[in-house]
Amino acid sequence: MIEVKNLTKIYGDKRVVDNVSLEIKKGKITSFIGPNGAGKSTLLCMMSRLLKKNEGDVYIEGKELSQWKDKDLAKKLAILRQFNNINIRLTIRELVSFGRFPYSEGNLTDEDWKYVDEALSYMKLKDIEDKYLDQLSGGQKQRAYVAMVIAQNTDYIFLDEPLNNLDMKHAVEIMKILRSLVNDLGKTVVIVIHDINFASCYSDYVIALKDGRIAHEGSIDHIIESSVLGEIYDMDIKIENIENNRICIYY
Repeated sequence: MIEVKNLTKIYGDKRVVDNVSLEIKKGKITSFIGPNGAGKSTLLCMMSRLLKKNEGDVYIEGKELSQWKDKDLAKKLAILRQFNNINIRLTIRELVSFGRFPYSEGNLTDEDWKYVDEALSYMKLKDIEDKYLDQLSGGQKQRAYVAMVIAQNTDYIFLDEPLNNLDMKHAVEIMKILRSLVNDLGKTVVIVIHDINFASCYSDYVIALKDGRIAHEGSIDHIIESSVLGEIYDMDIKIENIENNRICIYY
């Protein structure tokens, strides 16, 4: 379990994340939703130690985040940021192999390559694994980065807007893969996501942020409600029940 206590991030005179406390249950998909500027990505980055916090604490399985050694943390938690820029020319296979660095430090073993191959297969990239990143579409490149995170084989997976640049088919495929990582392999996934219908259909728990604070949190039945979403997004959102999924109508 991950416990966040009174986490705060301040830029100038603005509290981008303001005294946030929450718990991430193991073996679940937890989605962070909310409007732009709500503090979702900042919160995720502080929870993974990519961004320094001003106040508060983060405990991963009872151990405060600052007490984790880098190598040990990288074996426990993987994060994919929203923007990823690598300035060297790599193939998909080479990129995905970077996920094994905490274990091999560049000298990959047969076991490391097994995880690489499994991640490539999971993301349906085996047939193009030798293509260079600069030859890929935005969607293919995004899938390659997700494969790198999967190859890292951590208990906790943090993803910041992983559906960016993906068409509907590949967005659905990634959400199904995340669901299977949780259901079949017992992973814990935390995802920042803008599409509230994907959050509704694939999440176990939803945390809604607004103005740097938690506005609401709970199950799908609690969060995917017109009154709750209307408060969060400042717009009218109708909810329809379609094949046991709560679908938001806001067009």
